[in-house]
Amino acid sequence: MTTPEPGVYISNSQMYQEVRDLAQTVGRIESKVDSFLDEAKDIRQDVQDHESRIRTLERARWPMPTIGVLAGVAGTATGAVALFAR
Repeated sequence: MTTPEPGVYISNSQMYQEVRDLAQTVGRIESKVDSFLDEAKDIRQDVQDHESRIRTLERARWPMPTIGVLAGVAGTATGAVALFAR
């Protein structure tokens, strides 16, 4: 039997155990990345939903200033008619 060279000696069983531990760690990281991707997909869907809701609210809001302007014009016209009718 030959004597191992001086220095660090790693047996086959130790190397095998390290490879198994590394494979388990990679598996855990992969599952976490998958969960992050699922959450990101959910967030993108929520953002799209919020965007469509905001667009709907913006479209529904535009008549308000128009109604205000028309009411102001009608009030001014009524006041002018009342002033000149005397």
